[in-house]
Amino acid sequence: MVIGSREAGRATEAAERATAAVPGSSCSGESNADAVRAAGVVILSVPFRNHAETLANLKDAFRPGQLLIDATVPLAAAVGGKATRMLGVWQGSAGQQALEMAPEGARVVSALHTVSAASLADLSNPLEQDVLLCGDSREDKAEAARLIERIDGLRCVDCGRLEMARITESLTALLISVNARYKAHAGIRLTGLTDPSWQ
Repeated sequence: MVIGSREAGRATEAAERATAAVPGSSCSGESNADAVRAAGVVILSVPFRNHAETLANLKDAFRPGQLLIDATVPLAAAVGGKATRMLGVWQGSAGQQALEMAPEGARVVSALHTVSAASLADLSNPLEQDVLLCGDSREDKAEAARLIERIDGLRCVDCGRLEMARITESLTALLISVNARYKAHAGIRLTGLTDPSWQ
């Protein structure tokens, strides 16, 4: 795994923390562009205020056909507003903005909006959460799901085309409000579903 940052030194520090937290793992830190060049799948997880700039700066680093999993949420906190409010994105969602800004041939799946960073960082607690996937290709979503489901306790659910990301992204604001009220790190779990097969 490669962690990218605008400053390679910060990425190296994050990689060292990740390696220490997960025994037997292998992680390195690079500049964002070098991380994209080294990765098979790219996960973009930045504040929305950096979303467009980051994609613009990385346009030449992507390879044709590379899968981009966009986890960005257009929260009003990105511009000094409340984290429980959403910003309007004229493309419809951050995921759709990523598709528009990524180089031609890049494949975009929107995911990971309902799993809190605090939950992911607490390796002692089981997650038991669903990850809602939106994308225009079933094959792309299956590839994303196979990667994400390597994390114990996460189950990926196909939520339809990329245009549905405007709804799944907004669930982040809802969960921030719920978690602040209950002092928790609640996620989403859909009931009544047969476990999807992503093979």
